[in-house]
Amino acid sequence: MSGSSDKAAPKISVRRLGKSFGRNRVLEGLDIDCPVGESLVVIGGSGVGKSVLVKCILGLMRPDEGSIRIDGVETVGLRRKAREELLQKCGVLFQGSALFDSLPVWENVAFGLIQGRGMGREAAKEIVLAKLGAVGLGPEVGELRPAELSGGMRKRVALARAIAADPEIIFFDEPTTGLDPIMADVINDLILKCVRELGATAVSITHDMVSARKIGDRIAMLHKGRIVWHGPAAEIDRSGNQFVDQFINGRAEGPIHMEIRAL
Repeated sequence: MSGSSDKAAPKISVRRLGKSFGRNRVLEGLDIDCPVGESLVVIGGSGVGKSVLVKCILGLMRPDEGSIRIDGVETVGLRRKAREELLQKCGVLFQGSALFDSLPVWENVAFGLIQGRGMGREAAKEIVLAKLGAVGLGPEVGELRPAELSGGMRKRVALARAIAADPEIIFFDEPTTGLDPIMADVINDLILKCVRELGATAVSITHDMVSARKIGDRIAMLHKGRIVWHGPAAEIDRSGNQFVDQFINGRAEGPIHMEIRAL
């Protein structure tokens, strides 16, 4: 994916972001930028706030404090209409795919086009078939129900839905979770292909380091509500950061302590 000039304003800029749930402080003064046209991958263990960060950027959660700017526009506290306009720039591949079981595949992919943009069903279906083709699925798959799909096919359908409206920004929430290594690599390749073809900015969250290395231009590690390391994906193995080193090598010993309750 193409990088951007150092002088260009970031597509997404997060500053001093804080979010708590009761006494649980999930995000603590978090700062991160994502340049235009780059792919940022946020890594970190389960429960460190990766999904909360993305939900705050999308406006699905309101942070307790801090700033989130997209294309230079402050998005925290946007009114509903302005929020809906902003979300039309975005596509999302949700963890677990989040397909509607009651709808055939093609209507799942077309959902945002028809419901969100008021597009006619015939025009939407034409786009859907092209997007299914872009993720390696034939038109016959469009008539199936989600329950008839394998895990890998569900992910590809979810990716087709994420790119259906040619978004400027795509969010990937644990895109390879639950897939075998070969299918995970297929999904990673499709993510790379689709993001490059759209020229989109991508933000992914994952704990899969194979995926992070493949789809990321830059990687940021989240720990205890803060970004503890941020740099080019090619440099992560020599980050010199003890948190990153423990995480990417999967070691129990180190500064990251997992809480284990006795039975």
